[in-house]
Amino acid sequence: MTKKIIVMIPARLGSKRIPKKNLRYLGEKPLIQYPIELALHVPEFDSVWVNTESEELGKAIQTMGAQFHKRPPELATDQATNREFTYEFMCKHDCDYVVMINSTSPLLRMETVQKFANYVVENDYDTVLSVVSEKEETFYQGKALNFSLENKVNSQTLEPVQKIVWALTAWRREHFMKLEQAGQCPVFAGELGLFEIPKDESCDLDTEEDWNIAEGRITAAGIRTEARYLKL
Repeated sequence: MTKKIIVMIPARLGSKRIPKKNLRYLGEKPLIQYPIELALHVPEFDSVWVNTESEELGKAIQTMGAQFHKRPPELATDQATNREFTYEFMCKHDCDYVVMINSTSPLLRMETVQKFANYVVENDYDTVLSVVSEKEETFYQGKALNFSLENKVNSQTLEPVQKIVWALTAWRREHFMKLEQAGQCPVFAGELGLFEIPKDESCDLDTEEDWNIAEGRITAAGIRTEARYLKL
């Protein structure tokens, strides 16, 4: 059976740690354009939506090929959760799966997004999370998680830990909505698939330091350029 998959790209304008980051140019284009271009080139995705409270940004992203989902003002605050605005989006859009692509993960490659789409189509998970596997000695609450304090081994022989990075996420709409309506957390629920992405694609732009790292990676030069923004 063919699965109807739609993409949701969250893009609040009220970010504080990197002000107006979705409008800010990273290299030759604004940050918000990165996930839009990737998603539009994946044939498994039926439509691509930017979920934002901003009418101005909504008009701008439509010139890039995406569609505009107007987020209610109460879901555009610092207190609003991913769970809340995803559920509101699902209430308005009929599909089998919603794939969330974070605009703050601009280092994702086309090959990775295509493989993620294939993974969703070919499997029957309720939730798919993007993860990075790391073979590092790891503690949790002061206890060794994946190694022994009695013996030091080479890191390549360690059992990897898998860190959720939120660059790409997929939820089965029916399952997510059912749990949300029952007052249960749907974010990690049901049959869970873990999709590994390359570590160098997992950068999440939360701070200026993150921005500088991504900028250096994209421009292949560690020189920070003057900040400029998309004009609305």
